[in-house]
Amino acid sequence: MAVILVADDDGHIREVVRFALEKAGHKVLEAANGAAALATVQERSVDLVVLDIIMPEEDGLEVCRKLRQNGRLPILFLSSRDDEVDRVLGLELGADDYVTKPFSPRELVARVKAVLRRAGDASIEGDEEQPLRRGALSIDAQRHRCTWGHDEVGLTATEFALLRSLMTTPGRVYSRNELVDKAWGYGHHITDRTVDSHVRRIRRKFDGVGADPIETVYGVGYRVRECEQAA
Repeated sequence: MAVILVADDDGHIREVVRFALEKAGHKVLEAANGAAALATVQERSVDLVVLDIIMPEEDGLEVCRKLRQNGRLPILFLSSRDDEVDRVLGLELGADDYVTKPFSPRELVARVKAVLRRAGDASIEGDEEQPLRRGALSIDAQRHRCTWGHDEVGLTATEFALLRSLMTTPGRVYSRNELVDKAWGYGHHITDRTVDSHVRRIRRKFDGVGADPIETVYGVGYRVRECEQAA
């Protein structure tokens, strides 16, 4: 069971989402605006946030931006705005997934489960795994910890899952479709642009430690570099 915060100014939407998630065994908290959502995260232990974009006081994009400044709490946007710019912006800000209204409650529950799995939630996936290493790069799935040498790089659940997927067979080139299957799970309709957005975010974070672990193979996909640390 996960504790999930549903932030949406539409009470009917909150009721539908609450029913679907509680039926799946989760505990649901509610917030009717962005400020209330941020306050709830400060006061309560939350495993994932389902976040609308258009809300009073603080819109969903601003809430996402503030949450990402302080941690890696999984975020799933649930919004009536289906514009590709909004979708890409939400992902660039660090959201783990994006579902548009009208939505299937069954699909929403599946997306939530997938995000929790990527976050390493013990109730979703508890298999033990040894850390993956390539040169200076290390991925520890049990601790959700990514390091470059002695420097820790904070990744969201989806960023972590994507890099971890590339690390399972270092040097192999993965197409975007293969990365979707490995990082998101089979049956997810994730666009190439979404994958590229997450790769850009990973690169920006590693830029802070003077590294770039991902190589683009143009026309094919991505692979992990040798990851040798500068002397």
